[in-house]
Amino acid sequence: MTQLVMIVDDDPIQRRLLDAQVSKMGFRTLNCDGGQAAIEALTGRAGREVDAVVLDLAMPDKNGIEVMTELRRAGFARPIVVQTARGSIDAVVEAMRAGAFDFVVKPASPEKLQKALTGAIRVAQASEAEREESRRVSAAEPPAAGTYGASEALRPVLAQALKAADSAIPLLVEGETGVGKEWLARAVHAASKRARAPFVAVNCAALPGQLVESILFGHAKGAFTDAGDRHPGKFLEADGGTLFLDEIGEVPLDVQVKLLRVLQDGEVDPVGGRAPVRTNVRLVSATNRDLAAAVREGRFREDLYYRLNVLSVRVPPLRQRTAEIDDLARSFLGRFRRSEPGSPARRFTSDALALLRAYPWPGNIRQLENAVRRAVVLADGEALTPDDFPQIADALIPNGEVPEAADRGAAAARPVVRAAEEAGEGERPTAGWRNAAGEIRRLEDVEADLIRMAVEQYGGRMSEIARRLGIGRSTLYRKLREYGIET
Repeated sequence: MTQLVMIVDDDPIQRRLLDAQVSKMGFRTLNCDGGQAAIEALTGRAGREVDAVVLDLAMPDKNGIEVMTELRRAGFARPIVVQTARGSIDAVVEAMRAGAFDFVVKPASPEKLQKALTGAIRVAQASEAEREESRRVSAAEPPAAGTYGASEALRPVLAQALKAADSAIPLLVEGETGVGKEWLARAVHAASKRARAPFVAVNCAALPGQLVESILFGHAKGAFTDAGDRHPGKFLEADGGTLFLDEIGEVPLDVQVKLLRVLQDGEVDPVGGRAPVRTNVRLVSATNRDLAAAVREGRFREDLYYRLNVLSVRVPPLRQRTAEIDDLARSFLGRFRRSEPGSPARRFTSDALALLRAYPWPGNIRQLENAVRRAVVLADGEALTPDDFPQIADALIPNGEVPEAADRGAAAARPVVRAAEEAGEGERPTAGWRNAAGEIRRLEDVEADLIRMAVEQYGGRMSEIARRLGIGRSTLYRKLREYGIET
């Protein structure tokens, strides 16, 4: 079906001109005359049908920045192309910060607008394909313990978690971002008597603040504006099975009270419901934060913490599980070969695998997955070599030499990582400071590499990248442009 583009502009003449331009490009169009109307449409049924949005920044009721902010809170993920009469750097930075995919200045030429929309829709389609692949993998039987050749560091964690698989007690999984906490939760579910019942995963950090209660516990028909139908909520969706709450520390305090009641009484209170509803759920929660510290600071309820922490396990970081890296990398290669059929990549050279084993992986399995995906997309041959992982090689080995097999265990302790430890960031690698000839590299080149690493490690989340680098977001955007770094 032809893609649908929503045009949001309070000027009727501009809307008609844009409608004509976009229609000539072969897209279907849907028009909105203001920011509030766009929010109502895109957070409703239209939001599921629209493929991209052309949004004016200057509107009287709600400006484009306010519209993007509210849409992001509501979970709207389609790309937005912003248009405005002022093309200043500040306007661009502000729009991109609010979540815009691209930016055009009025009056935009048909060629520029088409390029922006085509790119936006291509990204939307790729994201949808990735989500579909994720749903397909999630729906399949999860990997049993040891699928990836569990390392010595992981075996006791798996053993402890799987011992409690048939119990109904809550399980708290701790560990750094990207270590495989959801994988462990799925392994526990698969090994339990609940394996044929649903496994429902929820990322609490991604839930819109005003909808957390409704999403988790459900709501009755007419409970609030737009509640046209009854919604059962995640607890009832997982009835009889396992509910996985990732980033449990992000749940608001008022919702924590209701969560505590579910754990105590086995009942949920739907928003606007007349009576509580019984539910039988095994709760597995996860966090990459120190919940005990959150309790001390008043950000997490102490009684809920002790309810969740009946049994806790800590998943070790990937740098302590190097024996798993080969199998993980090959597994990712196989998956991305299917999703990127145009790539010639088929295998890793021994030097490439040695390089991957030597790197400390501060972003853990998720960072390894992203590195393999990048290599598969950009590969020129069947075998992936160290040259296909330039950021890894440059960060780990300043002189450009690939570690021999005998040096695999020691490679991660090179001066690059030592320097990071001295700075108080022992888990973060820094960019290499010498070139292939052993000469000191230019400060600009090292800085550019560091920013690229941060963009990759933190998934393009600009606030987190700027915070980690210790710079303002406007400075980060300026440096991204200066160094030609794509996010």
